[in-house]
Amino acid sequence: MIGILGGSFDPIHFGHLRLALEIYEGLQLQQLRLIPSGNPPHRAAPVATATQRLDMLRAALRNEPGLCVDEREIHRSGPSYTIDTLISLRAELDDASLCLILGMDAFVRFDKWRRWREIIQLAHIVVAQRPGFDVPTGAPVENATLAKELAEVVAERRIVGAQQLADKPAGNILFWPVTQLSISSSQIRSMIAAGQSPRYLVPDAVINTIKSHGIYLNPEAHTKEETHAKN
Repeated sequence: MIGILGGSFDPIHFGHLRLALEIYEGLQLQQLRLIPSGNPPHRAAPVATATQRLDMLRAALRNEPGLCVDEREIHRSGPSYTIDTLISLRAELDDASLCLILGMDAFVRFDKWRRWREIIQLAHIVVAQRPGFDVPTGAPVENATLAKELAEVVAERRIVGAQQLADKPAGNILFWPVTQLSISSSQIRSMIAAGQSPRYLVPDAVINTIKSHGIYLNPEAHTKEETHAKN
């Protein structure tokens, strides 16, 4: 099974990394790919350049062999839609089980994503949630309510065990508890712009990369919208 976690990673931080590691180990994935967005279609462009974000990701994952960087969206022209990324991955990986990882904040808006029903045909959906938090179909989800169509799909496709993900290449929805660290990329950018240290929020290797590139020194950088997931 291959995990897929997308985002701007502007910069990558321990919230991203802890989530990725827990899902990688908990689902016993062969590999978890972090895919930095190239041209996010519905939000402001990342503050750091594509090269800088790739350098930060590589630095963060250097000692985590199960986690790796996938550069396909960075090198693809046009908007970075998840459906296009999954079509590309499926062409390469044939019938491998693909697990698209979403935060709960992204999942409650999943029915607004481009060709969202086709996404479920190309990959399983793994929704990272707070430990002990359940998601009854149609009920409020962390201060939001699943739309009727999405709630119906959850009722039809929800599974309760990770072992079922390996049974077929795509099509299931799994809610998986993870440690959620209250860290945001915008917070980190703001701290750096103010001359404060982001240590213990991001790996030291990422801090060194930020310093060597001189990233986020612009005081306006922290106003960009932070992203944990993308559509």
